[in-house]
Amino acid sequence: MKDSLQRGSSTVDVAVAAGETVSDLLLQMKQKALAASDTTLDTNSRIALNDDFKSLRDQITKAVNNADFNGANMLKNAGTTIMALANADGTQLITVAAQDLSLGGSGALSGIAAAASIGTQTLANSMIALVNTAITQVSSALSQLGTGSKSIQSHLNFVGKLQDTLDAGVGNLVDADLAKESARLQALQTKQQLGIQALSIANQSTSPLMSLFR
Repeated sequence: MKDSLQRGSSTVDVAVAAGETVSDLLLQMKQKALAASDTTLDTNSRIALNDDFKSLRDQITKAVNNADFNGANMLKNAGTTIMALANADGTQLITVAAQDLSLGGSGALSGIAAAASIGTQTLANSMIALVNTAITQVSSALSQLGTGSKSIQSHLNFVGKLQDTLDAGVGNLVDADLAKESARLQALQTKQQLGIQALSIANQSTSPLMSLFR
C-alpha cells in the first residue's frame, strides 16, 4: 500500500510540475499574441513574433510528452488516471483524474491547435481569447492535480505514522514478554539454588549423628 501511494504521489507531482510549465508558456504566448495584434506592426517584426509563438507552442507539447513517471502520463490525451491503494486489502482507493493538456486535445488546450500561429493580425486577435481560455482551464486542472497530490501525501503520512505506532506496539509486547520470561528464569534459578543449599545443610546435619555409631 505504501509503495502504491508513493508511486501515485510521484506521478501526480511530475504532472503538476509539467502543468506549471505549460501555464508559464501560455502566459508568454499571450504576450506574443498581444504584441502581434498591433495593426502597425511591420512584416519582419510579425514574423519574429510568430516564430517565438510557435517555439513556445512546441515547448508545451514537449512538456506534456515528458511528464512521464514510471510509464504513466497524466497530461497526455487519454492520459493515466492515478488510483493509489488506500488500505491493506485494496478495497479503498485514492483517485486523481488525468488532465488533458495536449494541444488541440479534449482538455484545457482544446482551442489551441498543434499548428496554431499568429502570422496575421487577425490570427493574433483570435489567439488572445483562445490563450486566455486555456490559461483559466489549465489553472483549474492544476488545482485538481494539487488537491489530489495533497490527498495522497496526507494519507501517506497517516500510513507512515500508523506503521510506526504498530511497530512500537509490537516492540513493547516483545519487550514485555522478554521481561516476563527473564523474571521466570531468575525465579527458577533461585529455587534451584535454594534447593541445593537445603540439601547441603541436610547432609551436614547428619554428620554428628553418624559419629555416635562409630
